[in-house]
Amino acid sequence: MIPFPAITAVIPTHNRPEQMKRALESVLAQDYAGPIEVIIVFDAEEPYLPDVEIPATRTVITTVNQRSRGLAGARNSGIDAASHDYVAFLDDDDWWRPGKLTAQMPLFEGRPDVLLVGTAIVLDDGERLHERLIPVGEVTHEVLLRDRIAGLHSSTFVFRKAALQGAVGMVDEELPGSYGEDYDLLLRTTRVGAIGIVNEPLVSVTWSQNSYFFGKWGAYAEGLEYLLQAHPGFLRDKKAHGRIAGQIAFARASNGERPVARRWARTALRNDPTQAKAWLTLAISYRLMSASWVARTAQRFGKGI
Repeated sequence: MIPFPAITAVIPTHNRPEQMKRALESVLAQDYAGPIEVIIVFDAEEPYLPDVEIPATRTVITTVNQRSRGLAGARNSGIDAASHDYVAFLDDDDWWRPGKLTAQMPLFEGRPDVLLVGTAIVLDDGERLHERLIPVGEVTHEVLLRDRIAGLHSSTFVFRKAALQGAVGMVDEELPGSYGEDYDLLLRTTRVGAIGIVNEPLVSVTWSQNSYFFGKWGAYAEGLEYLLQAHPGFLRDKKAHGRIAGQIAFARASNGERPVARRWARTALRNDPTQAKAWLTLAISYRLMSASWVARTAQRFGKGI
């Protein structure tokens, strides 16, 4: 591996000009000594180049989503267009903190089994900052089945491009609404290789009602049900099955589908009686509390549902 290999950063965007500019500037400002190519992929929007200063050894390319509409297709369009052997992801409303790439890239050196390197994050809910570190020393497939590891966000990912175009595969464009595409990639990566971790919060992730998936409970449930079918390990591990069934139950209850939600809650509790989301689902489905109150309360403490 050369000391500072060239990297392509892919920023999918749709109608977020100010946030996208901030994301772009955070890439251009990296202290990384190697070349960085930034590809901004405009999804259902005419491309344009933001007014930014582009340093030497940095290039910015604008293009349109050539694949299916949505986040997954836009990411894949950027991967298709990437010139370099390493591809980094960044959502248009997030931004990289200084030193991110410099900290990540050495983890690939001498480790051909490492296909992806991520970092910890800082969640910004508009009022508070919540640091989310990686709570395990090694991110394995078994660990991921039981814990999504929310700190390992897609805006932290740097992949070997060959892995995305080969053993791991591209972002799944069949996922309903692209929900869970990052989790799906993590699960697929750990089937065939290793994930490296820089356990420092080097990415700021926007977490608010303006985020794409906030409150879209139907899409959330459909994406989780798709993942349950796509990854057989969930059904082989009772704790893992209980966890994802509890999430589906909560999402269905929050979407007003009370009988369906109760069926999923019963599945969750048969596999793991300690699943809090299943018990919350029952309370919501019998109108003892509201899903929005639970979600807001969790968010105040930097937690997701």
